[in-house]
Amino acid sequence: MFPKYDVIVVGAGHAGCEAAHAAATMGSKVLLITMNLQTIAQMSCNPAMGGVAKGQIVREIDALGGMSGIISDETMIQFRMLNRSKGPAMWSPRCQSDRQKFAELWRYKLEQNPNVDFWQEMVTGLITEDGAAVGVRTSLGLEIKASSIILTNGTFLNGLIHIGEKQFGGGRAGESSSIGITADLVKLGFQSGRMKTGTPPRVDQRSINFQKMEEQLGDEHPERFSYTDTNITTDQKSCWITFTNLAVHEELKKGFDKSPMFNGRIQGLGPRYCPSVEDKINRFADKDSHQIFLEPEGRDTVEMYVNGFSTSLPEDIQYKALQKIPGFENVKMFRPGYAIEYDFFPPTQLYSTLETQLVNNLYFAGQINGTTGYEEAGSQGLMAGINAHQKVHNKEPFVLKRNEAYIGVLIDDLTNKGTDEPYRMFTSRAEFRTLLRQDNADIRLTKKSNDIGLASNSRLEKVTLKIKSSQNLITELGKIKVEPNDVNAYLSENKSSQLREKTTLHNLLKRPELNLGNLREISPELETILLTLTPETSQQAEINIKYERYIEKEVTMAEKMNKLENLSINPDFDYSKLTSLSYEARHKLKEIKPETLGQASRISGVSPADISVLMIFLGR
Repeated sequence: MFPKYDVIVVGAGHAGCEAAHAAATMGSKVLLITMNLQTIAQMSCNPAMGGVAKGQIVREIDALGGMSGIISDETMIQFRMLNRSKGPAMWSPRCQSDRQKFAELWRYKLEQNPNVDFWQEMVTGLITEDGAAVGVRTSLGLEIKASSIILTNGTFLNGLIHIGEKQFGGGRAGESSSIGITADLVKLGFQSGRMKTGTPPRVDQRSINFQKMEEQLGDEHPERFSYTDTNITTDQKSCWITFTNLAVHEELKKGFDKSPMFNGRIQGLGPRYCPSVEDKINRFADKDSHQIFLEPEGRDTVEMYVNGFSTSLPEDIQYKALQKIPGFENVKMFRPGYAIEYDFFPPTQLYSTLETQLVNNLYFAGQINGTTGYEEAGSQGLMAGINAHQKVHNKEPFVLKRNEAYIGVLIDDLTNKGTDEPYRMFTSRAEFRTLLRQDNADIRLTKKSNDIGLASNSRLEKVTLKIKSSQNLITELGKIKVEPNDVNAYLSENKSSQLREKTTLHNLLKRPELNLGNLREISPELETILLTLTPETSQQAEINIKYERYIEKEVTMAEKMNKLENLSINPDFDYSKLTSLSYEARHKLKEIKPETLGQASRISGVSPADISVLMIFLGR
């Protein structure tokens, strides 16, 4: 009934979709298995993509040839560039998405790929032979063979939904949980754990009094996620801001005795940076209010998402508390919020390719690894799909370093440090964030992806032109000179110190109070040049000039770090022989099996002294 596939992807969320697309685009024959073909790429939580650090990840997925950026652009209903008041390393694109159209377009794009087949059924176990994954078993008793398996099960592994004192199995509201895979993996020797996440109630837009809320508009000039020529949204929908108050908090507290968060029924750890509303009230008892964002679920629906009000309290408590929020006095709920517990597998059991250490040709991606967020999941799916394809076709693995991508930081953190709470990406996790900006992901990554056959030649041609044009602009700015008498009056008007001698536009642009917009007013010659360039190219040149010294410093730091990355360690190395290592270091190194000295240096519990011992033993 089924041929033998190169890659089977289990689960069709954001990780599964990116994995299937990447492997299939590179030439592998892929089977995507999901329990419900109608919920491919479902946005289970908020209808949005990007945000702080997450927007950088979406841009990186796009630069590598993934689909999240393109799908986001084509289904966008609002765009905002966050952190504009800070330096460009902090700028983070974010969009509101049309939930239904997002999922529809993802499915359409996958269906257009001739290398992707689909099967709707529950996978209940793995088939292994000689320490390698060779297929999956399904609930109908089918055995489907493949050269590699990627598990992207999201919150479905033994998923348990909580609403007050009620609890029932489910991967999300209205869908069954996945049974069997966890037991199989534990039998194979994997360690598992439990995590928890939650979602807020959805409400009827027609019942909301927006006069009592603050309107949050999209950017006047919205941008794209994708580096391709996707559509830019013009008809943006607003979000709205309101706040809880003490009356809301008192109403919520009435349900605390029935809260699975507080009475011990939920064992899994929830996300520290996206806590439930009851957890916020409990942890931040000194705060009289918490911000609420009311977000549209789509362009053609009245359903809205109450961001900031994630809860697992009884539905009647949720409803009464909502009614006390300004603007929600006559609210109608579509469905209550809930918490969900699910199985995950500590990611220190993975190699940096996301292949498992215990079973060859088996890959984990997404929430199964303890992460939270569509963007984190999508990036892992992309990398798992790439590496499964590479291994099946006897090609070199594809791994991104910490100085090359936020995706590299994410996977390095997971595989070396692990996580005991849902992992979320932040700019603060990246020590090279000046290098890893959202504006230069194409420059950093597209050539690498094109070399392995994922990013198209047209993408590479576009980024090559961008690099060349940006460098030419930098060169021209160094050639164009201005006299003090010609510009001092303008500089004074813009609160910039006057010139004493002739200088170049390149030097003027280094001043924090000036930008290219100012310089084009000073120089007609520059105005003519800029008219021939895209805004992205001009922005790239400006950032490289203004932050030249910071960029050079991080490049130097990265080069030092990469020297350790080039020192390989045999995965079968016996650390117990090195008694000069600390006991904790020996234990962690044996458990994680670092592939390089650089990776070993980032393992929690391995000290600089331990690294020195390893360097001496390795003859370095």
